[in-house]
Amino acid sequence: MPKRFLIAVLSFVTVFALAQPALSVQPETAPQLESPTRGIPAYRSRFNRTEPIIAVVAENTFTELTDYVVPYGVLAESGVAQVFALATKEGPIQMFPALRVQPQATIAEFDKRFPDGADYVVVPAVHRTEDAALIAWVTAQARKGAIIVGVCDGVWVVANAGLLAGRRAVGHWYSFDDLASKFPKTKFVRNTRYIADGPVITTTGVTASIPVSIALVEAIAGRDRAAALAQTMGIKDWSASHQSDNFKLTSRHALTAAGNWISFWSHEDVAIPVAPGVDEIKLALVADAYSRTYRSTAFSLAATTGPITTRRGLVVFPDKISPLQTANRTIDLPGNVPPVAALDFALLAIEKSYGAATASFVALQIEHHRP
Repeated sequence: MPKRFLIAVLSFVTVFALAQPALSVQPETAPQLESPTRGIPAYRSRFNRTEPIIAVVAENTFTELTDYVVPYGVLAESGVAQVFALATKEGPIQMFPALRVQPQATIAEFDKRFPDGADYVVVPAVHRTEDAALIAWVTAQARKGAIIVGVCDGVWVVANAGLLAGRRAVGHWYSFDDLASKFPKTKFVRNTRYIADGPVITTTGVTASIPVSIALVEAIAGRDRAAALAQTMGIKDWSASHQSDNFKLTSRHALTAAGNWISFWSHEDVAIPVAPGVDEIKLALVADAYSRTYRSTAFSLAATTGPITTRRGLVVFPDKISPLQTANRTIDLPGNVPPVAALDFALLAIEKSYGAATASFVALQIEHHRP
């Protein structure tokens, strides 16, 4: 399970491991953006590109599912950039807390194709925040002028790369104190969903991947394009407005997690049917939510053993094959709602199945304001 992410039931704390000291490397050629701001400055074309190059990078061992899939899916849907789903090495990415995804290319393959680097690099939360290959690649991309976007606990990788020294940043609500202690040269700001300072953008918890993705589209293609995409995605607001104090681990949350964990006899395997063209944003949001209840674990269920290509070009490996393998429950992705709205539908279903306290606990982990 990724560091600084899960809340450990028996100890009533989140399982977070300390990161290594931040490197002293600073970007050499990254463009100087405006002063620290919650908004994201407008894209500036480089290398005579007609559209920006965006890389979403994973570490193969464990990468947070929603942090990775939502930015990829939203940005690919926008049509305003070339978007690539990368990993540090060959082979599938074990996502957290569910699913396996095949990257479209490794970071080495990307470098061969784009030696000048990406324009934006999205860094999700990963298990190995001190991974040398990942840190070196993010650092190199920053030196080539890429804007680095640390989503949720992806901020640990960005900080370990030395890119946050002297800057303002945000992060997952549970990581705030640890981040501030570990990286005293960075000012961690509360009550904002995302913040841009120079060539670095950081966000709060898991679901901040949603508004920051629309904000990137706005920076690249303007407000009208972003608004149209937001409506298609089911996103009503992509501002940086946020109340950090609404997210804290209480005894109620801890007791809910402990009770769900201990009641092992009632744990459920929840199968989500997948087929070619499945909406990867819906799949990620629903699987992520159900796998955080401590009562259920989500699996992808397919009719064949082969990989499944999603609506926007990701490749998912089925966890279970029907009818050879079964689950306690099978749930279909909501077909009549926009992609992002699937999250609130999932939370409502979780509330009906496991209670309001469990739904609240899931929302807390992903730092999501429920309607």
